[in-house]
Amino acid sequence: MIAFGPVPSRRLGRSLGINNIPAKICTFACVYCQLGNTLQMQVKRQAFYQPEQIATEVEAKVQEAQQRGEKIDYLAFVPDGEPTLDLNLKQEISLLRPLGIPIAIITNASLVDLPETREALAAADWVSLKVDAVTEAIWHKVDRPHGSLQIESLHRGMLQFAEMFRGELATETMLVEGINDSPREMTRVAAFLKQLSPAKAYIAIPTRPPAEAWVHPASEEAIAAAYHIFSDALGEEHVEYLIGYEGDAFAFTGNVEEDLLSITSVHPMREQAVHLFLQKAGADWSVVERLLADSRLIRLAYQTHTFYMRKLPGRKATRDDKQHHEA
Repeated sequence: MIAFGPVPSRRLGRSLGINNIPAKICTFACVYCQLGNTLQMQVKRQAFYQPEQIATEVEAKVQEAQQRGEKIDYLAFVPDGEPTLDLNLKQEISLLRPLGIPIAIITNASLVDLPETREALAAADWVSLKVDAVTEAIWHKVDRPHGSLQIESLHRGMLQFAEMFRGELATETMLVEGINDSPREMTRVAAFLKQLSPAKAYIAIPTRPPAEAWVHPASEEAIAAAYHIFSDALGEEHVEYLIGYEGDAFAFTGNVEEDLLSITSVHPMREQAVHLFLQKAGADWSVVERLLADSRLIRLAYQTHTFYMRKLPGRKATRDDKQHHEA
């Protein structure tokens, strides 16, 4: 499923997602990834889908959403892997331009040292670069990059991209307790962000079930410290928390099972959001029970909430999920 949503986004309002990478092909294996463990790590860019196929599916989903009165603020490349691995990314953006909707890309910035990657990203209107750490050892602990990647090259590429990009540049720093949340590392990250000069530097924590069960979000004290450190470097107006729940306003555009699976393939949904989604679609909880029984959907517990997610090869079922199926 290439196009999904629209979904509520804490950064982009209401975005229609574009899944241009097959499940869990990535350059990183981040410990906090909501999609589970990376199945195939690679750094070589390649074609995955025909650009025309992506454009056709996105256009159809846009039309469905518009017919139902669903607002779309952005078309967002937020796939099951790293979007810049797609060799056809720039062409896909060009094919989507006639829809007249701004285009966003959320990337881990691992390939931004390549001129062709920077060129593709520059075709978008809004780009977010991941900056979880700048100290190499800490970067390896939190993002677990492909062995061929060098953090110095990534930093050079990010700075080159920031200089050439004419759209809105954002950064995102995910804080994991005990790994990258120290004031010392945040001060180093802030110094690098000052060089990038993003319009917005987001401070995030894991809010959905992570790839590794031992991952915990940074404490309130660490988050507040990071905010003040970033604000001192960039100015308070350029720093924002990304730690709250994005809301339950997920769109129904036609087939309830297809929509639910396409959204949860890249965007785990809280139980409350699933209930509201089904209500909007005129369906009941038996849809979820059927998808669970067929092992197409799984249930995950994280902190005090229950999430539902499409079953992907990289996602391990939790004890709660296993007990549910055994019940």
